[in-house]
Amino acid sequence: MSADQRKKLIVLMVNMFIAIGSFGIVIPILPAYLESINQGGTAAGLMIAIFAGAQLVCSPISGKWTDQYGRRKMIIFGLIGLTLSSFIFYGFDSIWWLYASRVIGGIGCAFLVPAIFAYVADITTMDQRAKGNSFVSAAMSLGIVIGPGIGGFLADFGLKMPFLISALVSLVAVIFSVIVLKESQVVQHGALDIPTEESMAKKMVRSVKMPYFIPLVITLSMSFGLMAYESVLGLFVDNEFGATPQDIAIMVTSTGVISVIVQLFVVDRIVSRFGEATVLNIFLGVATVGFLLSLVASSYLLFFGITLLIFLATSILRPVLNTLISKLAGNEQGFAMGMNNAYMSIGNVLGPTLAGILYDVEISYPFILGLILLALTFITTFVWQKRSFNQKSIMSTK
Repeated sequence: MSADQRKKLIVLMVNMFIAIGSFGIVIPILPAYLESINQGGTAAGLMIAIFAGAQLVCSPISGKWTDQYGRRKMIIFGLIGLTLSSFIFYGFDSIWWLYASRVIGGIGCAFLVPAIFAYVADITTMDQRAKGNSFVSAAMSLGIVIGPGIGGFLADFGLKMPFLISALVSLVAVIFSVIVLKESQVVQHGALDIPTEESMAKKMVRSVKMPYFIPLVITLSMSFGLMAYESVLGLFVDNEFGATPQDIAIMVTSTGVISVIVQLFVVDRIVSRFGEATVLNIFLGVATVGFLLSLVASSYLLFFGITLLIFLATSILRPVLNTLISKLAGNEQGFAMGMNNAYMSIGNVLGPTLAGILYDVEISYPFILGLILLALTFITTFVWQKRSFNQKSIMSTK
């Protein structure tokens, strides 16, 4: 990459890190804070679902706007939304204001994430795209790792202190982007053949006809399985193996560290050597095997290792899927990344919801559901790739 490409990529990574990290700051103290305002598990679950739901509804719209009005504006508007969300969380104790904060935060994230990945597509070549996406994904993973650690430290200064710091850090990101970030494309209003008024339902229907539909389905499946796994992870290891909060914290932190290392130093190399399709097949298989092994783990250490394996696979799959969708999207990068975010949000909403319900029935059911879903996705992916190869062979002989 050129020096200019690296500079722009660093700006995007900083934005992604700050956005994800500022939200992660509040995670360690959220249960205690909700308890302090006489709220419990239901409110905690709704916080996740409302955020993901708002992100789901707005992602297709933000994708279109990213193509029409430019990446820079959408990145800045997204950061403003996250900043406003954090200030509301800090300023109010009413649960309804907190829910409103999550709606605004979800909208901000819906604006931010597709625009960042579309920006990466603008400034990289096809050969460089996997590296660009993996670097941005690594910044996301680093925010997930560092944010909660900072939040735990800040909680010593008061339960609301992490919310204030989160808001101020997000505000710095807004100012930083306004000053430093330049537009990556020449915005041509009306240049794209995209309906000016199109409902989310119509966008979802249109996405089915796109060449990247199966990668979108894989994104949904992976998000569903991972969020279902994460949402019951602490409860499961506590119930099955008597894990302490420190054990759980070590497990979560370790998975984040693995994700950062893999996305920074591994993804680009294996994609360059084997190609997106092969890497996709291998690590979908690894994730599926991981869910299978989780059902038979007999100790905390064994389950810990299996969890690392699952997160290793998903940390590779995420940037690979972003790259594959980007390559198939042509000049509709914003729409494609918006739909990618929308499908991911569907998984983020459904995964924890169904996992929680199933866990109360039988603690192994969430893992069985994830296993079945991933196995079906693996088969679907293989069939899709085979058909795509056959179609290309037919075209090449004409």
